[in-house]
Amino acid sequence: MAAPACDHPRIRVAALLVIDGKVLLVRHLKNGRRYHLLPGGGVERGESLAEALSREIAEETGLVAEIGRPLFLNDTIDPSGDRHIVNITFGATVAGGCLATEAPGGRIEGLDLVEPSRLTSLDLRPPIASQLLEAIDAGGSYRATYLGSLFTEE
Repeated sequence: MAAPACDHPRIRVAALLVIDGKVLLVRHLKNGRRYHLLPGGGVERGESLAEALSREIAEETGLVAEIGRPLFLNDTIDPSGDRHIVNITFGATVAGGCLATEAPGGRIEGLDLVEPSRLTSLDLRPPIASQLLEAIDAGGSYRATYLGSLFTEE
């Protein structure tokens, strides 16, 4: 089910989690199209960004994560005006739990551990593959960046 249009942007938090040199992605299927997102989701009223991200990671992946610092901020603004999402991507590390073997349902089809070199060949939303590669290569020295408005047509 698509989120209803509203008068204000939705805030979505996501995590760059690297496990054994591979990036953890959540594979979605919507209207017959597959695409990938970083683990994460919407921030609920009264919830901090870190609390929301920890909750979403646990729900989607079964992992407990230690949330690091912000890496990127960007907007996803549908040209029709029906949707505006503010994406905040954090670095994170696995602190416990076990990677889920079954998808939690809904649009989520599964979890993929992807070699960083494959990121640019995937339908990644928002389209931040090159920035993810820069952050991975820079390690702890990557500085948070505002990427502007990024939108992927359905």
